[in-house]
Amino acid sequence: MKKITLIIVLLFGAGVYSQNYNIKNIDANTKYSDFGVTYYGENTAIYASSKKTKQSRNRKWYLNSQPFLDLYKATVTNTGEFTGSELFSKDLNTKMHESNVTFTKDLKTVYFSRDNYNSKKYKTDDKGWVLIQLYKADIDAEGNWKNITKLQFNSDQFDTGHPSLNANDNKLYFTSNRPGSMGLTDIWAVDINKDGTYSEPYNLGPEVNTVKSEMFPHIDADNVLYYSSDGKKDGNGGLDIYAIEVQDKKGIGEAVNLGFPINSAKDDFSLVFQSGKKIGHFSSNREGGKGDDDIYFFEELVNPIAAKCKQFVQGTVREKESEALLPGALVTLYDANGTKVESTIADKFAVFNFKVNCDSSYKVTAVKDYYDMDEKTFASTNEANLELALNLDLGSSEFVYVRGKLMIKINPIYFDLDKSYIRPDAELELERVVRIMQKYPELKINLGSHTDSRASDAYNWSLSTRRARSSKNWIVRQGIDPSRIKAEGFGETELVNKCSNGVNCSEDDHQLNRRTEFVIVNPEVIK
Repeated sequence: MKKITLIIVLLFGAGVYSQNYNIKNIDANTKYSDFGVTYYGENTAIYASSKKTKQSRNRKWYLNSQPFLDLYKATVTNTGEFTGSELFSKDLNTKMHESNVTFTKDLKTVYFSRDNYNSKKYKTDDKGWVLIQLYKADIDAEGNWKNITKLQFNSDQFDTGHPSLNANDNKLYFTSNRPGSMGLTDIWAVDINKDGTYSEPYNLGPEVNTVKSEMFPHIDADNVLYYSSDGKKDGNGGLDIYAIEVQDKKGIGEAVNLGFPINSAKDDFSLVFQSGKKIGHFSSNREGGKGDDDIYFFEELVNPIAAKCKQFVQGTVREKESEALLPGALVTLYDANGTKVESTIADKFAVFNFKVNCDSSYKVTAVKDYYDMDEKTFASTNEANLELALNLDLGSSEFVYVRGKLMIKINPIYFDLDKSYIRPDAELELERVVRIMQKYPELKINLGSHTDSRASDAYNWSLSTRRARSSKNWIVRQGIDPSRIKAEGFGETELVNKCSNGVNCSEDDHQLNRRTEFVIVNPEVIK
């Protein structure tokens, strides 16, 4: 029994995305700046706003003439609206800016952005600017936020803000223009050690960052990083929101622009998902909003990574026992529904390749003359350079594909020179045909007899016809209904090689043309 081995390699490639989201501007937006949603439990949102309330301060920021940002909380409805908005915490809010928070899973620790202000004092850099810093606080038994401290990797000379914790609370992603940044601001991260200390900050690399600005990271439970950038070539203008997988302290693959309607010609940023759901919120200052920055609710229809992600399947067709290459094999790819996707011929090195979607199931088949078809399934992933080995068994005791036709598998049937009677060795092969036709009582065949090109065309046609009829008659005498067999002689009209009239060929080459074939008419009855 002969077998084929396919070695499959999956590699990332580019794809195309379409409109993958529904969005809406929420009613809670004001004419002031509202942005930077984070979820505090299942039904509560924390966000930043410069809106004026009875509790807010009257001080205005000179750059936009709006009040300084404070943190607010609101109840999130099933439709993404905010109700009952109020100041989040008198402990966290100060007379300076606060924004962009992230909580540990137990909701007992918060990381948040604040101007470089603590203990009623603020600090500036060498140029006199008040910079953004990262702070941490813990909640006490009464629900108050205490132990407010600046993180050790802050500096008075550069910005550090926009925190986002991963699902395991052991990595903190943030925005910074610290030394080592590739552009104006980059996405950075630190590992959070078991003792509460932090690793040295590390840059997420060129797959994420550019020479311009990357900001507002959000890492989901699958280690997909959502962030904003105005430095990508496929941007729509201003900050666009992107998604990219993150592994081993850096981004992998290609950052995916979330496209319209998430992104616009203005700034789009601070996208977050509600835990375990395909809904969330993002912020934008696009045209048509209620104020400076607005909060938008979204529903994800198609995952952007899955929509864009493509993998290239590359394989080698081999005979398993001998490991000999099998070029010329027809390899066909089917999707999970059994729909044919693509077919290809293995090249002279027995290599084939397909482009497939990530995270998808497929079936691949291989066919080669004088081998039977077999099939195996495989699944693509989001992992680059994954190797899958599929062994396709092309051996069979009953049937074989030859030149694209399914035939009963028998050894060659020989006739004496210029004769058409059935020899004893031929009877053994015809008995095999009878057994198969008995096994499959609805099976019908076309019995075709062929000659080589030697002798005249007319003689060869007559001889092949007599041999076809002789073979059919022998089978019928064994009890097979003659209506199930169509016998036909083809003479030299269907040569399998170039050995036509006048061509000098070896005896072995001529022998390939002297054949009797039993082609299955209705392969669907074979089960």
